[in-house]
Amino acid sequence: MGIIRKTKAVTTVLQIFEQKKEAQSVVHLIELVKDKMNKTTVYRILDRLEADGIIHSFNGKDGLKWYAKCNGCSAEHHTDKHPHFQCTECDKVECLSVEIKIPSIKNHEVASTDILLTGRCEVCSV
Repeated sequence: MGIIRKTKAVTTVLQIFEQKKEAQSVVHLIELVKDKMNKTTVYRILDRLEADGIIHSFNGKDGLKWYAKCNGCSAEHHTDKHPHFQCTECDKVECLSVEIKIPSIKNHEVASTDILLTGRCEVCSV
């Protein structure tokens, strides 16, 4: 699909990922921009950013979709095959820089993975 031009709405969503530096739930993103755009626009922008390899998505502990900034991805190839950690107390979600070996499965092509670890984060576990 691709982002042809960076509209004010696209720029607003991109700025959230630049400023926050952590994964954002779709519900939280919609709440942050509710005065600037409707949720349909937010979903459309998120779909485009993901298709362009700018962000990636994964499911959180309650089945809620989360988004985080990509590192080194492109529209042709997402390299975000890493686990995420979600705190069961504060709900903070982190991308973990731990390499996970995705197994090859005969006669199958793995297009995406969703690995979520849950527990208490470093702040909540003290």
